[in-house]
Amino acid sequence: MTKLNVLLLLALIASALLLVKTAYDARLLFTNIHRAEVEAVRLDGEHKRLEADRQLQATNLRVERTARERLKMRTASPAVTMYESPADSAGPAPSAAVGATP
Repeated sequence: MTKLNVLLLLALIASALLLVKTAYDARLLFTNIHRAEVEAVRLDGEHKRLEADRQLQATNLRVERTARERLKMRTASPAVTMYESPADSAGPAPSAAVGATP
């Protein structure tokens, strides 16, 4: 009878230790989930801030100002625009080529 009692006591202690370990693991997992949720909220806020910053940086006025200041570009006007006619860019006519026979 005492052997049975000792065996049952060992089973009870093992069960209690397993219960404590399981509860600890559950708390640890809950803490990790909470940290991940907080990090997700932080990253979402940072993403929204970066999107707003990107939209601010990509406005037409800012792009034009940056092109003028950093790249020394200027806006195109009719005074500085050169136009080519289609005849000028086509090259020599086939009949005017060297060695052509009529």
